Amino acid sequence: METNKQTNSMKNIPWMAFSIDRTSPVPVFEQICRWFRAETASGELPAGTKLPPTRVFATELGVSRSTVVTAYEQLVAEGYLTSRRGSGYRVCEMGPVELPARRAPPVRTTPTDGTPSARPFQISQPDMRLFPYSQWAKTVSRICRTAPARLLVGDGGQGNMELRRAVAAHVSEWRGIDAGPHQVMITAGADDALEMCLRTLLRRGDEIGLEDPGYLPLRDHASALGLKAVFMEIDGGGAVLTPSAGKARLIALTPSHQFPLGGAMSASRRLEFIHWAEENNRWIVEDDYDSEFRYAGRPIPAMAGFNALRRTIYVGSFSKIFSNSLRLGYLIAPDALVERFQATQKRFGVKASAMPQEALAQFIGNGEFYRHLRRMRRIYAERRKYLLDRLTGSFRSYGSFEDHQAGMQIAFHLNPGLPDTEIAQRAAHEGVTIQPLSQFSHGKSSLNGLLFGFCAFTPEEMDEALTILAGVLEPD
Repeated sequence: METNKQTNSMKNIPWMAFSIDRTSPVPVFEQICRWFRAETASGELPAGTKLPPTRVFATELGVSRSTVVTAYEQLVAEGYLTSRRGSGYRVCEMGPVELPARRAPPVRTTPTDGTPSARPFQISQPDMRLFPYSQWAKTVSRICRTAPARLLVGDGGQGNMELRRAVAAHVSEWRGIDAGPHQVMITAGADDALEMCLRTLLRRGDEIGLEDPGYLPLRDHASALGLKAVFMEIDGGGAVLTPSAGKARLIALTPSHQFPLGGAMSASRRLEFIHWAEENNRWIVEDDYDSEFRYAGRPIPAMAGFNALRRTIYVGSFSKIFSNSLRLGYLIAPDALVERFQATQKRFGVKASAMPQEALAQFIGNGEFYRHLRRMRRIYAERRKYLLDRLTGSFRSYGSFEDHQAGMQIAFHLNPGLPDTEIAQRAAHEGVTIQPLSQFSHGKSSLNGLLFGFCAFTPEEMDEALTILAGVLEPD
């Protein structure tokens, strides 16, 4: 009887016009997601609209309940829905929607030359054709009219105070980190923040624990500062805390999404590193380089949130979310280290430009930043799905990959007899940029694969590059 009441109450609701296309190659859950995105963009589903229970909607569509649950959870992950136990799913407040109405041709904001911002398959590249140029220009213009000095005069070495407040609110909401703006330092990107950590906490000759494979610029910073690198291999649970790594004064990790292999560090492994740092009076640097790009479920909590910033320094960046050109990142230090980091900034100088900081603070505050982020996550998810479908299909005879449902690149492990360095070189001669996995490893010769960046490229651009790459992979 209750089900009949719920079904009857749905008759005048827009989703009753939706039907499944059983002949389409698009999965049913994705059909539901696409329809919902279009309805939200057109205003047919206003904020606060309660969705039908999963079981009722599944019955109406003639599909399994798990299919509807998958679609709802995907929409939650993309920021379209919110879910609370006992109250079901509701439409989130979206603000002014940038998507065109249904059936209208897609509209893209492009740079003046209309060219791609990178070549397939460069990694860690946002698609600058999607950048909200008009909204950003309006924000900068407003500051020029009302407070032009804010574009040139900063708030001191730690950066613009409003931006630091915005960062503190962002990591609290997205990463579960409780920090005040006094702990936030604006940097010239993540690399600047990582280098600052090494300069502040280590001296020449000290040992530093690094992931293997791992982020090459961090390895270069350590070498340039005369540090002794101790490499930690990666297994299914993340970086392995070996006895030799346990002697290091500092360990750098990418726990939420390991670079370059992908995957999240297990909770038990995180706690193992935290206990090591607390018991030995050591430090952990958490490089959280692309945590916002998770395509299923909620973002994984930061290690710094586990540790309440007692022994963990958190590093984040706006380059992957917003723009590589702005060169803005941030560092969040434990209270015990704030003065030491301030001293480092004073000694080596501030590298982050003051000009974009006030504008970015306002962009975050008025919601434009999050509208852009939601849009990017949606588009990148579609591009990621296209790439995974191609790798699963026409590339399955060349190797395999693990789908970690996160990040801006996919690690594709090649079969024996397909040397990644040679293949990358041959692909480069054909105009395709792809990085061999082996170059990220210090000494793990068995690592052999290709790293596919997908965010900056449309399916059409990837299709052309994949066709070329397939020819490169074919044996002579």
